[in-house]
Amino acid sequence: MALTTTQAAGLEGIVAGESEICFIDGEEGILSYRGYNIHTLADNATFEDVIFLLWNGRLPRRDELNRLKADLVAHRPIPQPVANFLGSVAKCEPMDVLRTAVSMLSHYDPLARDMSPEANAAKAVKLMAQTATIVSTFDRLRNARPLLEGDPNLSFAANFLYTLTGKRPDDVMERAFDVALILHADHELNASTFAARVTAATLSDIYSSITSAIGALKGPLHGGANQDVIKMLLQAGTPDGAVALAKETLAGKKKIPGFGHRVYHTEDPRATHLRALSEELGKRTGHIELYLMSRRVEETVDHEKKLNANVDFYSASTYYSLGIPVDLFTPVFAISRMSGWTAHVLEQYHNNRLIRPRAEYKGNPDGMRWIPLAER
Repeated sequence: MALTTTQAAGLEGIVAGESEICFIDGEEGILSYRGYNIHTLADNATFEDVIFLLWNGRLPRRDELNRLKADLVAHRPIPQPVANFLGSVAKCEPMDVLRTAVSMLSHYDPLARDMSPEANAAKAVKLMAQTATIVSTFDRLRNARPLLEGDPNLSFAANFLYTLTGKRPDDVMERAFDVALILHADHELNASTFAARVTAATLSDIYSSITSAIGALKGPLHGGANQDVIKMLLQAGTPDGAVALAKETLAGKKKIPGFGHRVYHTEDPRATHLRALSEELGKRTGHIELYLMSRRVEETVDHEKKLNANVDFYSASTYYSLGIPVDLFTPVFAISRMSGWTAHVLEQYHNNRLIRPRAEYKGNPDGMRWIPLAER
């Protein structure tokens, strides 16, 4: 029977499933989680609010929010064998380390094989808490710095910055990172989320699903763009140098990282907030030159190519001003996106159907004559 298909390279524009988690209107520049516009969340929510919202479809009551915060603190410690592994791979790429460490977590979770909704919800909490610990622990160990226990009185955002840098962030830096986490929390069926749902659809465990997501995020066409952005800015050195480098790159028919988006045909609404955060943190931390370079590059690319900045462009200078090492930018993306990944995996389990698309065959026709080995 002939196969009737709608085919598009990279599945662009193809609807691959239903979800109640995230809505995007690329023409109008709208992004919302569970019906809450990203601007509303960035202006009012905490990251813990957003985690609960993504998992449960509604905002938490005070007691529920307090319980989630307590659970995230309680589950921060990672198994000692995982910590030992982190101490043995100091020279490895952080995303490779994160991918392996998250997979290892399943070996030490007594609920790993329990596929009940209650067990999977508990594992989502552990993954949310322990991914942050993995990243900060790896960085402390590779730099021969003593490990720091999280402070139960600090928020998720503040705890990560503290256990990573050894400095308690002030209110402005804490809020800036909190907003950055909110902005990166989910983005519909992006490559890593889709990878997680494909794995979950086989009824594999949540750790396997999240490991798939991390593997997809590791690719430079998905999660690594903000690292390329900050490297470009640091290479340029000055606003004038940044403009010259941007023009040289465009003249060479090369892409400038952090611009354009598969979905948005107007400004990425997340970039709106990150632009402001970049400027505020730049002034506060002495990195205003990075913001000024970013603005000049943005103006140049807009003038030359009519492309808008996406979430990666201003997150680069924002993360740098927060003291986050450049090679941890993508793992920090994973820490935030863990909230969305786990929400999608839980949703997939709730109403599961195996994800098995078809391919349009372009090879030789059927019926090729077999050639004996002696005649080849």
